[in-house]
Amino acid sequence: MGNVTAEAKRRRVAPVRIEPKEDRYFSRAVSKALEVLEILKRSSQPKALHYLTSKVSLTKSSLFRILHTLEVSGYVEKTADGRYLISIDRRPLIPTSMLTRLLRVGTPHLKELTRQFRESTALGVLFDNHIETMAVVESPQVIRMGNTPGRIIQPHASAIGKSIAAFQTEERREHLLRSYGILRMTDKTITDETVLREEFRRIREQGYALDSEETTEDGQCFGCPIFMGDGEVLAAISLSMPKSRVGSAEDQQKLIDGVVKTARAISKEWAP
Repeated sequence: MGNVTAEAKRRRVAPVRIEPKEDRYFSRAVSKALEVLEILKRSSQPKALHYLTSKVSLTKSSLFRILHTLEVSGYVEKTADGRYLISIDRRPLIPTSMLTRLLRVGTPHLKELTRQFRESTALGVLFDNHIETMAVVESPQVIRMGNTPGRIIQPHASAIGKSIAAFQTEERREHLLRSYGILRMTDKTITDETVLREEFRRIREQGYALDSEETTEDGQCFGCPIFMGDGEVLAAISLSMPKSRVGSAEDQQKLIDGVVKTARAISKEWAP
């Protein structure tokens, strides 16, 4: 769940390559590094230096420096034959083809959930050592909960994070928690490990998760896991809003039912 925003209108702008002459703060090296990461994220096979050079329009020496920096920083790995791929902890556990299908199937359902409740929705996916937001549909309301694709999600506090973490093996869940850290974001964040284990047990039993001001003050988020055909959970969705708009217990139950229904529809349509 992200921070509460109060923008009258947030522009949705497609990525545009800006040349340095148009923006004196623009970093061409950073831009090229991001291009490389996007190429590698979309590829299921390692890519050679000459292939990447042709795609990002750089000299081999310039691109090599960027790749070396990304490798040292842990974002990419180099194979024995000198090709490059996204580092294992930056890769989703869902195969690329299935992830593409998940986003294609899930996005229309998120849009419908946002249309129904006029609140922000998001979809998150499990990577090796973190959970990451992959799709966001923002509320049309002026005051809303914000989120961003690519944002790392708290496995112990956010509704998406808890929805995914609760259904992992104990070993993988501990890996996620240790990688992110059981950090306190607000005075309502659960940081006691015994209480957190009980929270995960409750989520498994009821099938959904709550984030009641655990990541953001005045924020309320409802999350639900997305199941694969074998019952494995590698993704989840959420519905987020300012807590002041949750309403009565009956209203809250309608929100929960909407999230659960949407997650089940995505699971049924997406799962192999």
